[in-house]
Amino acid sequence: MTLVGRTSILNTLETALADCVAGESRTVLVEGAAGCGKSALLDVIAERAAAAGGLVLSADAVPDERDVPLGVLRQLVNSGPELTQPRTTADGGRAASRTEGMQAFCAQLRELAEDTPVLVCVDDVQHADRESLRYLRYVARHARTARVLMVLSVSPYDGVLDPAFATELMRTAAFRRLRVGLLPQDEVAEVVRAHGRPELLDSAHALSGGNPLLLRALLAEYEYESGYETGYESAHGYESGHGYGSGGAPLPGGPLPGGPFAQAVATCLDRSGPGATALARAAAVLGEEAARAGLAELLGTGVPAAARTLAALGAAGIVDGARFRHEATRAAVLDAIEPEPRRELHRRAALLLRRAGRPATAVAGHLLASARDGRLDAPGALEVEILCDAAEDLLAGDDAQGAVRLFELAHEACADEQQRHALQIRLAGITWRFNPAAAERQLSGPLEALRAGRLAAEQRKPLAHLLQFQGRWPEAADLLDPGTDGSDTGATPVDAAIDAGGAAGERLLQSARLSDITLAPIAQALRSLVYSDHPERAVPWSRKLLDEADRAKAPGWSAVLATLHAEALLRLGDLRGAHGYATRAVQILPEKNGSILRYAPTAILVRASSAMGRYTDASRHTDQPVPQRLLTTLHGLGYLRARGLHQLAGNHPQAALADFMEVGRLMESWGVDRPAYLPWRTDAADALLRLGRTQEAERLVLQQLALPDARRPWVRGISLRGRALCTTTAKQRIALLTQATDELHRSGDRLETARAMADLGQALQADGGSLSKGNSMVRTAWNLAQECGAASLCREILPDAPLSGPGRGREPLAPDEEPKKSETRLSSSEQRVATLAAQGLTNREISAKLYLTVSTVEQHLTRVYRKLQISCRGDLPMDLALGTLQSVKQ
Repeated sequence: MTLVGRTSILNTLETALADCVAGESRTVLVEGAAGCGKSALLDVIAERAAAAGGLVLSADAVPDERDVPLGVLRQLVNSGPELTQPRTTADGGRAASRTEGMQAFCAQLRELAEDTPVLVCVDDVQHADRESLRYLRYVARHARTARVLMVLSVSPYDGVLDPAFATELMRTAAFRRLRVGLLPQDEVAEVVRAHGRPELLDSAHALSGGNPLLLRALLAEYEYESGYETGYESAHGYESGHGYGSGGAPLPGGPLPGGPFAQAVATCLDRSGPGATALARAAAVLGEEAARAGLAELLGTGVPAAARTLAALGAAGIVDGARFRHEATRAAVLDAIEPEPRRELHRRAALLLRRAGRPATAVAGHLLASARDGRLDAPGALEVEILCDAAEDLLAGDDAQGAVRLFELAHEACADEQQRHALQIRLAGITWRFNPAAAERQLSGPLEALRAGRLAAEQRKPLAHLLQFQGRWPEAADLLDPGTDGSDTGATPVDAAIDAGGAAGERLLQSARLSDITLAPIAQALRSLVYSDHPERAVPWSRKLLDEADRAKAPGWSAVLATLHAEALLRLGDLRGAHGYATRAVQILPEKNGSILRYAPTAILVRASSAMGRYTDASRHTDQPVPQRLLTTLHGLGYLRARGLHQLAGNHPQAALADFMEVGRLMESWGVDRPAYLPWRTDAADALLRLGRTQEAERLVLQQLALPDARRPWVRGISLRGRALCTTTAKQRIALLTQATDELHRSGDRLETARAMADLGQALQADGGSLSKGNSMVRTAWNLAQECGAASLCREILPDAPLSGPGRGREPLAPDEEPKKSETRLSSSEQRVATLAAQGLTNREISAKLYLTVSTVEQHLTRVYRKLQISCRGDLPMDLALGTLQSVKQ
């Protein structure tokens, strides 16, 4: 039997054995930490002594028998022949004295040694009883000329060896002290190769720390996991560590709890002295924060005692300083701690680290671990403070999920009512990124306190802002008190979004980073772009921010931003895009039916589906009962309007009118009556015209035209169109529709532009002198509606036209006849002329508008016809009517 890395020690033991055989007495003390192979060395020398014909007497001292007089000596006597059992002074009244007993035992050994060398092996001699130690000490002094070799093993950390015994041994010239340490990396690799496990070469030393017992357990556990037998020669005494962390991961899931490795760790701790297990558990709980002073305070022991125990664990390869050498060892220690003691350790560790000024996140982690079923045992204000500080730190590091857990625990632990409300409001703001429905529910406590008059004044404003962001403006309005704070002017969120202006919104978007705090102002800035005269600017910003929310894995944020992106697309007349992103917003909400927020994208879905002619899909969203709380939110206004537009498209003007008038009533009562937000008057006017109530319709349209928002192109455009539909004079109707078309064209809303153009074309057709211009305008309107995906409007404009297009058919050119791409682009002058021609203007009108001669206009149109491969202005595509800078051939 051989031992790796123990050659010099074995040579010394063999020399001592040879001296013994030659007639010299020898005493060898083998020192080493737990698991370093002391017992294996004693086994080897015992085998070699027996092979040389010697007599081996052996004993294992254990802590439980330390108080049993002569217990170790009796083991030695029982292991050999013809030895008389020793007697203590308590064995009888005429028992031999202690000295006589020691003399008799030594004489027996000397007598045996005359025939054969005698090897006395005592393992873990530090646990031997005092009486047995006296006998061994006597033998060491009085058997010098006998062939007696005494080999004792001792762990300097596991108990205290009798000082008198150790001193007496050192006084003898035949005494040798050997120290057994950890295996270096190359010797660990030799063991791994010997066991045929080259895959462990990179990890075995890191896992075992060079401790032979741990290395052996590692190999045993690996073969167990691999389906092999686990028996190994005891001489190698190696054990393993955890299969993850530094140094590689030899086992798929790491050493099993309670497996060979965990058992070996527990053995090393148990044999590393009093308090070693407790200290290791404290170090495992503290983790990276473990320090000698901290460990001593956590355990309630002195620093010197903690230092000695750490030295023992370091000598055993368990720790390096105050840290575990490998996470696997720490995991094994943690797994062995029962739940209650572990929670108590974590609680004490949290308070200790707080006093030491450690980061709040490190402290709060221990409080989380000490919680039972999401609650702390007997928490105080300090624990709440720690949790809140740590939660804010996690938020700063983009760990919102962790922050929510800490805030929830702080809320449960908080005894102060006002602080609990503040925590609920903060939680609602963070939870929104994951679950808007849960965020809405979290405000129930503060709202109840508000109604009962128990909410602190300083919490009213944060609560109001959060309610406002959630669309719950009536509730928020009751909380805001203009004049008490210079930041509150009484402006509604609708006023703020509409009056902010697109430029101000873009400046904020350029500087703000998406977070729980900035989400509300960012959403407000996007709305200001949507409601501005350039809504197209909202599209790239909302798309960029939506991508950012998706990367942050924040479904609540994504739902809000997908809704705003869909709203921007709908405002531009992109029905397909609006429908797609609104669908996405609904689908990504964690609770599909729990949040009021879902009605915002649902409203867009209803409007887009109806305009696209998908009435069944729209009805699926509107034929459901509406929760009463929806009608107390801004989202409810959008939903009611969408339902009314759907009913109007389905030829139910009376039901539609009821929804539009309810929208108007709510908007007026809430102080948010802004047609730039929801033009309920022109919506109601459309329904009234269907019912033949022209005067009422005209009154509503005139009211809308008299409002300040009517200066905006979009509001003015839809209002002028409504005014035109109320008049019976053909000339006035054409003039009003012409203005409406121009205004809507400026606003960027292609769908409303197509609607106004269709009305204008039909008015021109009704005017006998403008039939050609009217036909051209109708075709352009149809093409524009088709481009928007508005199948419903297409059928209204040209009921009999196929959706593939009403333009005149043309045979395609042969490949060699097709003009080059560069030749199909229109110059800027040609573009301007073609655009006005597509809108139905005559050459003379174009001449006057662009300050060109009629001849120049005709020349431009000739080149346009050639480049676009058309024969007359009636074939001009709708792209030109929008004034784009593209040609059909791009």
